Amino acid sequence: MEKRAGDHKRNVTIDDVAALAGVSRQTVSRVINRSPNVRDSVRERIEQAIEQLGYVANLSARRMGGGKSFLILAINDKARTIENWSAGRGNDWVDQMLFGGMTECQKHGFHMSFELVDTEPDQARKQLSDIVAALRPDGVILTPPHSDNPELLELLERRAIPCGRIARSEGGAFVDVYMDEEGAAYEASRHLLRFGHRRIAFLSGNPTYANARARLAGFRRALAEEGLGESAAVTGSGDFHFERAEDVVSDWLSAPNPPTAIIADNDEMAHAALHVARRNGLAVPSDLSVISFEDTPGVRFTLPPLTAIRQPTAEMFAKACERLITVSGGGDGLGAYAVPFTLVVRDSTGPAPE
Repeated sequence: MEKRAGDHKRNVTIDDVAALAGVSRQTVSRVINRSPNVRDSVRERIEQAIEQLGYVANLSARRMGGGKSFLILAINDKARTIENWSAGRGNDWVDQMLFGGMTECQKHGFHMSFELVDTEPDQARKQLSDIVAALRPDGVILTPPHSDNPELLELLERRAIPCGRIARSEGGAFVDVYMDEEGAAYEASRHLLRFGHRRIAFLSGNPTYANARARLAGFRRALAEEGLGESAAVTGSGDFHFERAEDVVSDWLSAPNPPTAIIADNDEMAHAALHVARRNGLAVPSDLSVISFEDTPGVRFTLPPLTAIRQPTAEMFAKACERLITVSGGGDGLGAYAVPFTLVVRDSTGPAPE
């Protein structure tokens, strides 16, 4: 049988790198694993040898050598993620979490794995247990509502796996990364109050999510400070879904005393509010102002472009990964880390109608 070109070549090994750099195999391993206690001049010589030889570190070998996986695992809500994918709505939240997490992991020679877990407690615990047993990650990031599940937290603690929680702010034994959800809703509400709106509706997401509850609290605080009673606050849950939000907003706008402004807990529900307003012959913002949470790319292309609270999703995941990587290396990374939100004012908000 005829040999193909290159069949005689062998793979470059860590020993080849050590020989070319004039150092020990262990020193090369420390550089590959980004360990301390290697002089800069030696590190530079090893990195040049790696580049010259085209050496690629074998992840399995790294795991065997140091007992680390060099892997951060991110867990998201299975049902909601698959539902959005199946309906063709996409998942900008997932896009941003992967963007922030993967790029940060790459800086440190780590990998990021993304898995979906059911929210039902019995299924969630078993699924996460199976995943961490198979992957042996150096850290796990839990997103809402999993970050609020004490059984998952206990499982990771029992297995001594550092845990990052998105949208939690207690810190302590965790890497908690969050934005000020209550403060963001308060700021959005104040924006509408400054425009003279006195009957404002809050279209909330799923009440099992702690961040959804915090936003509702911020909304109510802003109205209370303005001296507006419960009658000025209209609330309802669209469960983060377009169709469910349509039904809620339709009821609001057909009522005898409809709201003059709506704050939606995510962009999808804000889009629903725009659709219902158009069907009802209402102009945005002269008849109805709309504010959204998230600020995904699509809000810039709506008519009119949506005023929105910009969630720093990518930045939160980057911070969670960076801190978990520090903890996995024996450093001090536990605690609570706030990432600031931004109110981006566009054309969907304006003065209350007279």
